[in-house]
Amino acid sequence: MPILRHVLLAKLHFARVTRCDPEYMGSISIDADLLDAVGLRANEKVLVCDVESGSRFETYVLRAAPGSGEIGINGAAARLTAIGHRVLIMSFGLMTGDEIGTHRPKVAICDARNRVEQTIEYDPG
Repeated sequence: MPILRHVLLAKLHFARVTRCDPEYMGSISIDADLLDAVGLRANEKVLVCDVESGSRFETYVLRAAPGSGEIGINGAAARLTAIGHRVLIMSFGLMTGDEIGTHRPKVAICDARNRVEQTIEYDPG
């Protein structure tokens, strides 16, 4: 039986929070253009790290309107961040050692308006 390891699949780097709604039932709403840039999908589990506060939380993705620039933190997690904070949004998957050897995670670096400034793929090393 192969050993599986958790590996980065996709990352949005320095996306800015545009909305916090603690009354919403949970999740993170992300501009569809950003999702498509790195291959994130609706309902996918993500880890969100707030660069300013240092808070980290897990939630699931909701698809926001393309071109909206939306990064909306919903539910209880809205109390862990604030509008304007920069966040890292990452998804992970399980892979075998052979798969890890060729996998190249997709990363989008966001500008201040949550547009893709640059895309990169990490070297499998």
